[in-house]
Amino acid sequence: MAPWMVQARDYFYVIIGAAIIALGFNVFLLPNQVASGGVSGISTILTGVFGWEPGLVQYAFNIPLFIAGLIFLGARFGIKSLVGTLVLPAVVLLTASWEPWTYNPLLGALFGGITVGLGLGIVFRGGASTGGTDLAAQIITKYTGFSLGRSVLLIDGLIVLSAAVVFDIEKALYALIGLFVTTKTIDIVQLGFSQSKMIYIITNKQDEIREAIYKEIDRGVTKLPAYGGYTNEEKSILMVVAYQTEFTKLKQVVQIIDPTAFVIVSDAYEVLGEGFKRY
Repeated sequence: MAPWMVQARDYFYVIIGAAIIALGFNVFLLPNQVASGGVSGISTILTGVFGWEPGLVQYAFNIPLFIAGLIFLGARFGIKSLVGTLVLPAVVLLTASWEPWTYNPLLGALFGGITVGLGLGIVFRGGASTGGTDLAAQIITKYTGFSLGRSVLLIDGLIVLSAAVVFDIEKALYALIGLFVTTKTIDIVQLGFSQSKMIYIITNKQDEIREAIYKEIDRGVTKLPAYGGYTNEEKSILMVVAYQTEFTKLKQVVQIIDPTAFVIVSDAYEVLGEGFKRY
């Protein structure tokens, strides 16, 4: 793909992702007063207290935060993040007259979390962000030594706590549900559903198991050097990546050859290379 096509695709992702976030905010989160973190959560609270237009509130927070990011973190966010910062509140303003899709706060939290997570995941795929409290969290991390996750949790926690004070505890609990669903949806958009497994096999019958995997599963095997923690003996670990549909047969092969083998299995969300997805 030509470089200009890659750039065009990234900007398309940023614009579409920001529009999805704005739509989820207007039809799910705002009408149910679900302040699930971020600048959108702040705008939900301020709209509930003062009746301010949420799109304008988001501009009032996003633009200064973006400028602060440039000052304190450097000019590494680029034009794409600026586009996300400007497009999201604009679409919030444009869709402000849309009728809410539900007045059930639980449904609002669930589907609002899904749409916001979907939009953010798409924006992240475009190599950008929508600004907001993510930039504030990065600034806190740089100058306090907190991890980024802890900084985000701190900011979003204060927003949810504010929702509990301004609205009620129940609305704050719905906000936590929305926040949880958003983070999980972002992971799915970024990584996809796991279709592969990474298997580590520790066995005294390495050659037999390796040959059986080659012949019966048609998968490559990598030998990793390791030392036993108790015996301090050198012993290789066999590493195999296989599709979920192949895992059951692989497990049976290992069990037949060495029932005492130690097997560790984990999800592999994205596998690139021969025999799997192309780059």
